[in-house]
Amino acid sequence: MNAPKLEALAHSKTEPQHPHSAFTVADIHAHLAVLPDWRYADGRVVKSFHFKNYYETIAFVNIVASISHATDHHPDLVVRYSRCDVAYHTHDVEHGRGGISNNDFICAARIEVAHKLL
Repeated sequence: MNAPKLEALAHSKTEPQHPHSAFTVADIHAHLAVLPDWRYADGRVVKSFHFKNYYETIAFVNIVASISHATDHHPDLVVRYSRCDVAYHTHDVEHGRGGISNNDFICAARIEVAHKLL
């Protein structure tokens, strides 16, 4: 599977994943190639974002919340003073068995584009 470019991925629409197959490891790595510093670990697509202070961190968290609300796809977040860890995993892909889906990469791409604007 060829991964789309970052901007195209960020402008893609999320969709229900229940009937879809989870991405293979090869698909995951192809998509990670367009997402700077994102990685696949423990069954999740993850990245740590670093900031100057708590205010910037929380501003970023609010952007992630907005993206999550708009896409109806919600990451796990770990928030610290100057860092936010973001982890995506799709619980309903593979008829509820879970895995990595296109929605994970669409949301990661949206976060990446938004983060560049901060």
